[in-house]
Amino acid sequence: MIHDIAVIGAGMAGASIAAELAPHARVLLLEAEDAPGYHATGRSAAFWEECYGGPGVVPLTRASGAYLGDHGFLTPRGALYIGRAEDAAAMAEFRASYEGTGVRIERLAPASLGAMIPQIRPEWSEALHQPACADIDVAGLHQHYLAIARRNCAEVVTRARVAGLAREGGAWTITSARGETWRARTIVNAAGAWADEIAVVAGAAPIGIAPFRRTVAVLRVDPPAPADLPLVLDINGGFYFKPDAGRLWLSPHDEIPSEPCDAAPEELDVAIAIDRFQSVTDWRIAAVERRWAGLRSFAPDRMPVYGFDPQAEGFFWFAGQGGFGIQTAPAAARLGAQLLLDLAADAMTAGIDATAYSPARFAAALQSA
Repeated sequence: MIHDIAVIGAGMAGASIAAELAPHARVLLLEAEDAPGYHATGRSAAFWEECYGGPGVVPLTRASGAYLGDHGFLTPRGALYIGRAEDAAAMAEFRASYEGTGVRIERLAPASLGAMIPQIRPEWSEALHQPACADIDVAGLHQHYLAIARRNCAEVVTRARVAGLAREGGAWTITSARGETWRARTIVNAAGAWADEIAVVAGAAPIGIAPFRRTVAVLRVDPPAPADLPLVLDINGGFYFKPDAGRLWLSPHDEIPSEPCDAAPEELDVAIAIDRFQSVTDWRIAAVERRWAGLRSFAPDRMPVYGFDPQAEGFFWFAGQGGFGIQTAPAAARLGAQLLLDLAADAMTAGIDATAYSPARFAAALQSA
């Protein structure tokens, strides 16, 4: 049997685009691990924040919000970008960069900041409030997309690490590391940190999608973190933290270059996170209860890559989604399916400029590779 489309990678990217494609085509979804979502999807800090990813990602984030909310995957949280007096210029520049995007950002008075974060140190007096931020039920959203794909007869195969891709007669032969083979007319490269490796296996030029390690630690703090605490982010990108059942999820907002791998946290990164956290708040850390790391993968311009490869026939990129791939999943998957199947834009994607995310923007680099 020849499938119409084989999607490589069953994390959020692969599961979501498979769900969008399955009603229209015969879809095969291949996952290298024992279960979908083992890597980046299963290790997300789980928030939807309109500014996350930068102004170029805002259209995808905002277009995804209604779908996420209507299906019950969002819980209101709110976000605060904070800084000290010397960060006022950075605050103003940040706010100005989102003018005209539709993102609502409000300057917060120091007294209001102290009320929202009771333990904050007084020198952290600058704040911007982003009220639309919400927590995402990542596991629920991922299972939602897998269920849609399966309901529409997509074939989901785990422990299917792709080792070979060869195109002949208008179709790809896909060979797994265990020697299994499948045939498909089109490949969707949703392999996350492994996206460039899959491109090379297919004979396509790598774009330069690079994985970076991100660390998260769960802290038991005294007093317990209030449930209504917002997501708190350093305007200079040095940390972020959010509450969870009285605990705090804390990250040093690190981006450590990494090979594609099963990422593990480094003690130094956890220590850096704690040091930064203690310079911001008076919370007493009673224990570090958990820690983990995941990989976030970026194209050279830090924008996602959606579209057919300009040189490799039947090879579609759906990768480079950094840390924003979950919050943009509904619109990105809808847009990707429309591009792949040559469907018209709908109400969700009508305001999105697909050319901003096309792999064609790397054409000159690809031709010289």
